[in-house]
Amino acid sequence: MNFAEIKYCDIANGSGVRTVLFVSGCRHHCPFCFNESAWSFEAGEPFTREVEDKIIESLRPAYVNGITLLGGEPFEPENQARLVQLLERLRAELPEKDVWIYSGFTWEQITQGPSRAHTEEAQKLLSLADVLVDGPFVQDLKSITLRFRGSSNQRIIDVKRSLDANEVVLWEDDPLYTTHGL
Repeated sequence: MNFAEIKYCDIANGSGVRTVLFVSGCRHHCPFCFNESAWSFEAGEPFTREVEDKIIESLRPAYVNGITLLGGEPFEPENQARLVQLLERLRAELPEKDVWIYSGFTWEQITQGPSRAHTEEAQKLLSLADVLVDGPFVQDLKSITLRFRGSSNQRIIDVKRSLDANEVVLWEDDPLYTTHGL
């Protein structure tokens, strides 16, 4: 697996302060994608153990809430197994950190298929996540007023509650944010 970019201390791609990993490779090719440079699976650099170590270290400070995976496409089959390894390590070493994943696939495509994302590894990857922002970016549904998503068709899903309920349960925003309008 390759990665296109890593951002440290990011506040735009999930709640709180985050480390953000942009994986390489995406076959969705959504028109007006903000990260077209990550469509190629060869884009960026190899995701090595050293890179993984640096990510884990970046997550250790108490002020860092967690990690966000996006791309490219984390649920492309070529990326799934390596991301499962990363998240299994994260859960073992830093279980208090949360995991957000952005995907152009919908919850239904990942959990029920048919799609290339519907694999055994994808189910493991999903089980290690806390929040999934699902669905392709759609330019006609774009709104800059949406928090943590680019178009109104995308959902912010509470993964644990959805898996338990066997249906989509939307993530509830931080009450401090919604109360104070930050």
